[in-house]
Amino acid sequence: MVELKPIKVKRASDQIFEQLRDLIFRGELKPGEQLVPERELAQAFGVSRPTVREALNRLVTVGLVEHRQGQGTFVRSHEATREHNPLAAIIDRQETSLEDLLEVRMGLEAQSALLAAARATPEDIQRLEEILAAMEEEYVEGRLGIEEDVAFHMGLAYATKNPVQVYIMRSFHDLLHFGIEENLRHLWEDPANLPIIQQQHRRIFQAIKDHDPEAAYEAMETHITFVLEYVREHRLQAQARLTQKA
Repeated sequence: MVELKPIKVKRASDQIFEQLRDLIFRGELKPGEQLVPERELAQAFGVSRPTVREALNRLVTVGLVEHRQGQGTFVRSHEATREHNPLAAIIDRQETSLEDLLEVRMGLEAQSALLAAARATPEDIQRLEEILAAMEEEYVEGRLGIEEDVAFHMGLAYATKNPVQVYIMRSFHDLLHFGIEENLRHLWEDPANLPIIQQQHRRIFQAIKDHDPEAAYEAMETHITFVLEYVREHRLQAQARLTQKA
């Protein structure tokens, strides 16, 4: 006879951990941001403070937050979280290039866009629209909008409602952040790229909002291809300058 095991009900601390973790990955809790005190979290979740403390300690263990003596609990920077992510370690060992990352993102994120267009809820769409508005506000203020850009792409992953896709993108998060930051620094060397990138993000969002999977897939593919080609050309030009100097 097949052995059956008792069903385990998910603990409250696990649910709190997952909620806070996802808020960090979605960009709703940003690096350096302070979490509200344990007492307030306990009241908001309707649980005891020891339960909240257990969830926070798990977040500390996986490197997403840190306790600061006498100050509170803060979301850690992306540079600080990489030491806890074996996949992100290849950045430090210089085993990858921006082109490598973009080639992987092409497959992952075009699929995310396609699934998100089919499955996004009104809440997902509202959140993506808010992120897009925040991203464009960053551009107006002369900033790169790195956190907002990452949050937009992570938001698409959550909108797929596919736990495997979400898990992969969470594992890929540090590499995604690193890649987007470096890509934007290159792209913004030419101001003409700004309206192009804005338009590409808008096209992706509109396809999600219209629930048009094919258009979403094509819009994401166009966006990443544009960045990939620009990064590749930037690298070739840099190599040519080095050759001329030699």
